[in-house]
Amino acid sequence: QPQVVESGGGSVLPGGSLRLSCTVSGGTFCISGMGWYRQRPGEERTLVAFETNAGVQNYGDSMKDRFIVSRDIRNNAAFLQMSNLSPEDTAVYSCGAVGGTGDYCNPYETTFWGQGTQVTVSA
Repeated sequence: QPQVVESGGGSVLPGGSLRLSCTVSGGTFCISGMGWYRQRPGEERTLVAFETNAGVQNYGDSMKDRFIVSRDIRNNAAFLQMSNLSPEDTAVYSCGAVGGTGDYCNPYETTFWGQGTQVTVSA
C-alpha cells in the first residue's frame, strides 16, 4: 500500500491563506486522481476538491470561490491553495488518492488516504 503524506496545515488568522501539499509514494501503484476532503468537528468528512489525471476538477459546495486544487501528476502530488479562510474552515484536511497497486494496476480500485493535517482558523 503506498503512503500518502500531507503537509502545510497549521494555524492562521481569519482572512489568511494556506497551501496544503500531498504526495503518494512507496511500492508499485497507479493513480487516476487525487483530491482533498475535510472533516470539521462533529461532522462527517466532505469533499473539498478533486482533480483527475485528465484535469477534470470537482469542488464541494461553496468551495470553488476560495479553494484551488492542482496536481503534479509526474510526482504523484496534489495541492490545495486556500484563501480568505474563516473559522468555519477549521477542520482536519485529508488527501485521498484514487488508484490501485501491483503490476496490473487498476487505477480505480480504491482510495488511499493520508493521516490528515489540521487547519485551524482563529483570531
